[in-house]
Amino acid sequence: MGPFAATAPCTRARHSLRGDTVKPILHACIAAVLAVATTSGIARADEIKVGVIVPASGPFATYGKQFSEAIAAYQEINGTTVGDHTIEFIYRDSGGPNPDQARALAQELIIREQVDYLGGFVFTPNALAVAQLIEQSQTPTVIFNAATSIITEESDFFVRPSFTLWQVSAPMAEWALANGITTVVTAVSDYGPGIDAETGFTAAFEAGGGTIADSIRMPLATTDFAPFMQRVRDEAPDAVFAFLPVGPTTFGFVKAYNENDLRGAGIEFLGTGETDETTLEALGDAALGLTTAYHYSSAHESPENALFLSTLARLYPDAVANFASVQAYDGAHVIYEMVRAAGTDGPAAIEAVKGMSWMSPRGPVTIDPDTRHVTQNVYIRVVDKDEAGNLINREFETVEQVPDLGLVNDY
Repeated sequence: MGPFAATAPCTRARHSLRGDTVKPILHACIAAVLAVATTSGIARADEIKVGVIVPASGPFATYGKQFSEAIAAYQEINGTTVGDHTIEFIYRDSGGPNPDQARALAQELIIREQVDYLGGFVFTPNALAVAQLIEQSQTPTVIFNAATSIITEESDFFVRPSFTLWQVSAPMAEWALANGITTVVTAVSDYGPGIDAETGFTAAFEAGGGTIADSIRMPLATTDFAPFMQRVRDEAPDAVFAFLPVGPTTFGFVKAYNENDLRGAGIEFLGTGETDETTLEALGDAALGLTTAYHYSSAHESPENALFLSTLARLYPDAVANFASVQAYDGAHVIYEMVRAAGTDGPAAIEAVKGMSWMSPRGPVTIDPDTRHVTQNVYIRVVDKDEAGNLINREFETVEQVPDLGLVNDY
């Protein structure tokens, strides 16, 4: 009998698993997998498999590219082994926000591929869809992006070295108040992270005495932002605070802000990742002066970032480093350190990462032992030009060591 023979019924069953049927069937399948792994000898323990679920096709395929390139850069610097273990990353395409697909892929990776760790997850619904699976299988799962605060509360096996929207939007509100902005319209994509960004910004802004003149929630698939821009103009606030998932919609919103001359009307732009490095050159000089609060800029000055950027450029000359890149790079680091401490022991790996600190290309970071979420610097940035004339997000103010304010809410 081959090593995967015991898992064949599980593989056949995975296509029909839904809702409450997952738990009992998956529990039996995982028990079979563990029995096979126990009897398959030392060779299995020498190889650590990491399943990475990413959008590699469709409008958000850039994330898949950014993740895989950054992981390759991490392995180029740190090697492909940890102690006696060889680390292999296995990629699966989620195609975008698709919880059913994410759950099916996670199930396939855990049962058929027998991965020891999971990583990736750009979208909150996809991450939440696998919570029950990883709880059953005790598979440490490292969130490379999905940014709604509640995620780490849904399973003890989630670790998030990326960010949350509360973590960057509340500092943006505090900076706005400190710089004389007293009225704001919020305009966010109408899904979990967008609502988190709106809530975080509003809580901090109103706590400091600011006024939210209007709260606009835009369908995730919006392509025509002109009606929303007119709504903002009609309110005549000091600023508009925006959140959209990085990709075509973000580019469209910033473009519409410029084309409708909101800045000329005295309405400042405040955001988080809307001036992402992958879209800056396309936005052109009209992006100059846009202000954002975020946890990384490729223009960050540090030895760690210089090494990351130079390695990435050497491996992939056309690569553009951005927040997704550094999050995957740090996600790989977390996985390596869990393997170093615990090998294939999932619960021990999670315990080992709690409280872990390191110097990332973004700056000093720590995994909070209670929330399993990263504590990190948040940088206030403005779109500017470097000495070569390239558009960059220039950091000009640092808010040090910010936790996930959505879970530790002081407002």
